[in-house]
Amino acid sequence: MGRRFEVTVMLLLLLCTSVLAGCTTGSLASSESDSTTEEQKLLPEWEVGNQWLYTFITPQFGEDSARLVVAEVDTEEGVYTLGISSEREAQRHAVINHNPFIGRITLDGLSVYENGDPQPVFSFPWTVGDTWGFTLFGQDWTATTDSINNGNARVTATSAEGHEISYTFSGSKGFLENFVWRDAEDVRQLRMDLNVARDSYSGDVYFYRARDLLDSLYEENDQEAYDTFLDEGHPSEGDWNTLVWYLDVEIASNGPSSGSLSMKDHAGASPLTRAWGAGATEKGAIGTIPSNSGEYSLTVTVRGPESFIHLKVAGALVFQWEL
Repeated sequence: MGRRFEVTVMLLLLLCTSVLAGCTTGSLASSESDSTTEEQKLLPEWEVGNQWLYTFITPQFGEDSARLVVAEVDTEEGVYTLGISSEREAQRHAVINHNPFIGRITLDGLSVYENGDPQPVFSFPWTVGDTWGFTLFGQDWTATTDSINNGNARVTATSAEGHEISYTFSGSKGFLENFVWRDAEDVRQLRMDLNVARDSYSGDVYFYRARDLLDSLYEENDQEAYDTFLDEGHPSEGDWNTLVWYLDVEIASNGPSSGSLSMKDHAGASPLTRAWGAGATEKGAIGTIPSNSGEYSLTVTVRGPESFIHLKVAGALVFQWEL
């Protein structure tokens, strides 16, 4: 009886040890496993209607969500056109240039355009340790692929001016999983987070192909300030379809503080006028006005300590697709 009991106990111990060992081995194996396939390291091929829903966060506009959508595939020119489902986001990009992934992107490397030149933000096929350079947000970047895990390539890039971007490209979803840009003061200028990736988008898609016409900061001044800018149209495509303006305003709350802005085109029309009292703010305001080729004049008043008016104007060619 005693011997049978001892044998039974030993068998039970062996069984438990085997089960525990199996659990331990399985846990270690899953933590160290990498499901990345060779295909996920390669350049993806997009089709019209491919879509990625992102949450965008910027200091100017806070948080918003919109879908980036493949609107066109031009094999002759070798480019995709990536539009966005929100016309307001397209206008914001036109005047702030905060989303470099709207517009033309090359078929041969998903390179984005900066000042008319394609920039290799991505490095296909993804290889850990790869280092390369590109220009974006007016900065020259040195990028490195830090890791590849479960189909995701993680990249960090730095500029000589102290800016940093970090982003993850999803090989399974064919585009960015996330993207963060911080400036030299460690202020986050852009964050993109992917919510869902799908095919066969149905709806309107927008792209504003733009060029800056004015970017001026007006600060406290005891008298009226005068300024001008010229609307000459696109260098090769003719007249702009519209002008997009952006305002960032803060008027001091103490003392006789105030602000005003009046814009006139060469025909005498006043497409944009504003007035602010003490303590007023207008952050991230945006809108459009007609493009009337020629000179525009501005009259600006800013009163009060630390008061300012920041005005940006861009000319834009408007593209819209119904998919």
